[in-house]
Amino acid sequence: MFYTPVNIPALLSSALASMVIGFIWYSPVLFGKPWMKLMRLDAKKMKAAQKDMPKTYGLSFVATLVTAFVLSQFISSTLTYTLNEGLLVGFLGWLGFTATALFTGVLFNEMPVKLFLINSGYQLASMLAMSTVLTLWI
Repeated sequence: MFYTPVNIPALLSSALASMVIGFIWYSPVLFGKPWMKLMRLDAKKMKAAQKDMPKTYGLSFVATLVTAFVLSQFISSTLTYTLNEGLLVGFLGWLGFTATALFTGVLFNEMPVKLFLINSGYQLASMLAMSTVLTLWI
């Protein structure tokens, strides 16, 4: 494996794409309402959490940048050049690392399967979007 120099605009763009998908994914338009119910959140708890949202979103963006960086290294080191190859790298990264890690929550933390499907579905959409941006840009 070799290290590829960082393409800052590609990393920022892919992380931003992931965040936008998250805003839509967890909005009332898609899965926000069932996610809140499965997480046992109500409007009162959500309102109380709003004061910490700038910090939460900031740290989430940093975590997404780390994911984008590692994904960019996978894409570069596997000599991925086409969109189909990039999507495969994103899918395999999700399947091998993210989905399996989240699934342990179902096994050991009594996470409802529906919550796993919502959260891992977002992670899949995010990884595919990031791998698309990174493959086409790097």
